[in-house]
Amino acid sequence: MTTFNTISVIGLGYIGLPTAAVFASRKINVIGVDINQRAVDTINEGKIHIVEPDLDMLVSAAVTAGYLKATTTAEAADAFLIAVPTPFKENHEPDLSYIEAACKNIAPVLKRGDLIVLESTSPVGATEQMAQWIAEARPDLVVPISENQKGDIYIAHCPERVLPGHVVRELVENDRVIGGINHESSERAVELYKTFVMGECIITNARTAEMAKLTENASRDVSIAFANELSVICDELVINVWELIELANRHPRVNILQPGPGVGGHCIAVDPWFIVSKTPEKAKLIRQARETNDSKPAWVVDKVNEKVEQFLADHPNKKREEVTVACFGLAFKPDIDDLRESPALHITRTLVNTLGCKVIAIEPNVESVKEDFELVNLDTAFTKADVYVLLVDHYQFKRFKPAVKYVVDTKGIW
Repeated sequence: MTTFNTISVIGLGYIGLPTAAVFASRKINVIGVDINQRAVDTINEGKIHIVEPDLDMLVSAAVTAGYLKATTTAEAADAFLIAVPTPFKENHEPDLSYIEAACKNIAPVLKRGDLIVLESTSPVGATEQMAQWIAEARPDLVVPISENQKGDIYIAHCPERVLPGHVVRELVENDRVIGGINHESSERAVELYKTFVMGECIITNARTAEMAKLTENASRDVSIAFANELSVICDELVINVWELIELANRHPRVNILQPGPGVGGHCIAVDPWFIVSKTPEKAKLIRQARETNDSKPAWVVDKVNEKVEQFLADHPNKKREEVTVACFGLAFKPDIDDLRESPALHITRTLVNTLGCKVIAIEPNVESVKEDFELVNLDTAFTKADVYVLLVDHYQFKRFKPAVKYVVDTKGIW
């Protein structure tokens, strides 16, 4: 039996909303807080504003039963989970302004015994910084800042480690790394997450918990960079990289990932820079992997331009502005609607601005986009396009194989 009667989740995006819904499904009162009024209104109608399997039913049931409500202003609760964005600035320096704003939002309603958990993926030291902000906002409360200090409230870091498209299931099944400012905070956070987590809750300190999430994503980034660099090398040497990787992976101790147009999403494309920002002279391989993956979209743009030139050479009566290029996929990974840090979207925008052709896009998970290109359906794309650019391997695209030679396939499905 949990001692948490009310839980508040600050930030109702791709992690915050599923987390709020899962808590509410355990018949705990959950207050979701977000600055987006449209998202708040949508949730209070029992609907969702993002694409995630099974989440719509979970939210609808929780709202209908009265266990979940959304608001734009923080209210009193027993635990506060902060799940707001942590982007980086132009120089790849972490931007913690959303966390700071969340702290200022909840500070007036905090009381003794409350637990504050930072779920946002953050650079090392962010949980301590969060504690400082709360201490400044509430000088009447003793806020623990170090491991040996006890306080009136509990503070911990527990990064999410879920896969988009499987968030609801993985929230429940995956292990959680929990790092409290002090041991009491860790124990209190474990009690909270054991409300629904079937996996193991492993206790460490806040800094190690922060670094664990960054390490997981940096490791993936390095592996993807190897695959992306391999694809560029194989293109130069006229080797089918997909066949090559399949053959190499027959070795019992080799598991090369699949290349693509780059790396997107808020995690793998961002988190390694948090490590680099703290130790710029030491993180050489991690920085190089980021630069390798960040350079892949420009390489894809060059490949598309080559195909357009080939098409024009084969059709001398056609002008460049009469050529239609179709970009298949805008999301950062297959079968989701998330466009954050998406290399596919970046490539499409670049083609619009540099190619001199008509560019159309197909994204089956998004109804509309505010971009300088037309969003069309599959039938229209196959009817109008002269050059096909496969950027995301959505399941809808795997059913087709364009019967033309003007194809740039960054995922190896065509």
